[in-house]
Amino acid sequence: MLTSRNPRAACRLRPFRFLSLAAVISLISLIAACGGGGGGGNSSGSSGSNSSSSASPSPTQQPVAANAPNTVSVTVDRGLTGTLPNIPTVSVTICVAGTSTCQTVDHVQVDTASFGLRLLASALPTVLGSLRAVQGNNGSTLAECAAFADGYTWGTVRLADVKLGGETASNIPIQVIGDLASNTVPQACSGFGVAQDTVQQLGANGILGIGVAPFDSSSDYYSCPGNTNCSATSVTQSQLVANPVANFATDKNGVIMEMAPVSDSGAPSATGTLVFGIGTQSNNAMSASQRFATDSFGRLSGTLNGRTLDTFLDSGSNAIFFADSSLPQCGGNLGSFYCPSATQSFTATLTPYGGGATGTAVFNVANANALLGGGSNYAANDLAGQFGSSASLDLGLSFFYGRYVYYGIDQTGNGKPPYVAF
Repeated sequence: MLTSRNPRAACRLRPFRFLSLAAVISLISLIAACGGGGGGGNSSGSSGSNSSSSASPSPTQQPVAANAPNTVSVTVDRGLTGTLPNIPTVSVTICVAGTSTCQTVDHVQVDTASFGLRLLASALPTVLGSLRAVQGNNGSTLAECAAFADGYTWGTVRLADVKLGGETASNIPIQVIGDLASNTVPQACSGFGVAQDTVQQLGANGILGIGVAPFDSSSDYYSCPGNTNCSATSVTQSQLVANPVANFATDKNGVIMEMAPVSDSGAPSATGTLVFGIGTQSNNAMSASQRFATDSFGRLSGTLNGRTLDTFLDSGSNAIFFADSSLPQCGGNLGSFYCPSATQSFTATLTPYGGGATGTAVFNVANANALLGGGSNYAANDLAGQFGSSASLDLGLSFFYGRYVYYGIDQTGNGKPPYVAF
């Protein structure tokens, strides 16, 4: 998820908007505005030539085994709250920089459309007091406000060694969420909505942002002398919350999100593998048939239903989000998720950022009520809905099942601009 200066944010549902799957799937306001920047509305084109009344075959790629140093297992399950479907998580080990004082944090959400690691203070009881704070102006504490689609994270920026599988990002800035008093939240930050500073609000122990940018340059940073009286401040690149992958010693040029296929009727859980590096090891060769240059935030252009849309591939969004007035919304407790009577197939045309050869993204939209299985399913590959900007196509985790999705980290200075591929 990105901030208000960036027009898109990964989608995480707040538990009070998505209560017990087994009881009330409360999604009235539901799906955070993954497509970005506010707005919403119900305007859209009809399906037209971009959709079909019959389902397309679901992709069937199987993830590689997560037994190499450049891999880590991904799990989709009921999570820590039992409230959110399609939330991919991994375990992350945090160490006091340069020491063996470490703690492993489980259920950290994988977000391929944000940049940097953010962990709840409550998830770090062993190491929190020893993580050195990054200094702002005049030796004050540096804090960050990161705006997400369903609220914001607020907390200090601290240095840590971050370990994923056998890879280590040494002494990088991370955000600790909720370690400052609530009365320190700047007004500009609280205007983004609800504070995501507890497990119940966040739906996880943290967010692992591993998108195409090497650091989070879009967030708002604050100088907090004595951990109070926080005011906006400028920061240097070395102070920005950093994408851990870009700071690995090796396998640092990108990631591959590989999710196993799931049943077209949904499943209680799903697994996958997060692979670090692209073309650096025997297990991460580039095998995608389509590759698209993106802007520095991972966006490209898509055309669906005859409309040009701001498009991105986002594991932090729990469904595919786009506007289509021809698809019936579930209504009631399922809000603006789609509930067609029969599964529909869609084909979006994708154009690289800056132009170039086009490609396609094919996906299905099934009945959300059936997919969620009365509260028993937490993985669904055809889950879709409408929320946020009607000018966006957010290919969320539903799109990832059975696919390898590649993210080339921005190395424009070395002649290697960012890209996505699948």
